[in-house]
Amino acid sequence: MRDFSTDHSALALNTASLGHNLDGHGAGWSPERVIDACAARGFGSIVFWRREIGSRAVEIGERVRAAGLSVAGLCRTPFLVGAEATDRQAVIDGAKASIDMAAGLGAAVLTIVVGGVHPGTKGTAESLKIVTDRVGEIAPYAAQRNVRLALEPLNPVYAGNRSCLVTLRDALDICDAVGAPSLGVAVDVYHVWWDRGIDVQMQRAGPERIFGYHLCDWLADTTDVLLDRGMMGDGVADLKAIRAGVEGAGYAGPCEVEIFSANNWWKRDPGAVLDVMVERFRTLC
Repeated sequence: MRDFSTDHSALALNTASLGHNLDGHGAGWSPERVIDACAARGFGSIVFWRREIGSRAVEIGERVRAAGLSVAGLCRTPFLVGAEATDRQAVIDGAKASIDMAAGLGAAVLTIVVGGVHPGTKGTAESLKIVTDRVGEIAPYAAQRNVRLALEPLNPVYAGNRSCLVTLRDALDICDAVGAPSLGVAVDVYHVWWDRGIDVQMQRAGPERIFGYHLCDWLADTTDVLLDRGMMGDGVADLKAIRAGVEGAGYAGPCEVEIFSANNWWKRDPGAVLDVMVERFRTLC
């Protein structure tokens, strides 16, 4: 495993950790202020959300690189299935627009959160077939734009309305079915910490298909499964073991801190939050 105790350049900020994924949350820092704060603290990269980029993708990407950082990723495509995704062409168009934004930023990866159970179906099997079809439609366009797509399976608590894709196994099955080199997976602690089979699936994925590793913690007594994630070390996830599995499978990329925390971390000074991230990353992750 990599030693982060003296070198935390692998640390990436997902700006959701400052509340930037939802309107009305966080301190409202501009992308420029976030970039400067990360550079000053030795972060290696940043992951942005589409809502804060708007039409400024090229400008913000250049600003990141001028500060000595990289854009590790962009969150995320619109949902591909579920109640918000019944118009197939609109879904494809929205996904391609997200790919264009990622390309403008120079983002290494565009994350896909697939959406919940599709209207008129039960369980997840039919919804996953629709996901496979739609990912297969957008994957060639992503390759043309030099953007890698990372399917992110979510914790099963979200299966109904946010992600019918809940296991790394199913994500890799979609990768196999689509067969595009530009398609892989993201491994997020919050979503896989409970799964005792993930080491086998990470080995199956290998470095060719693990495109991202996301850090946070699962609070034993969480008050909100969406907006009450823990800072690393505050919960029950075995962070060292999960990273050992990810890196044992060959992943050597950024470690992206992504913490949705409406009533705790989003209410704190962003600079102080970044400082805690650095300390926890160097000592606990």
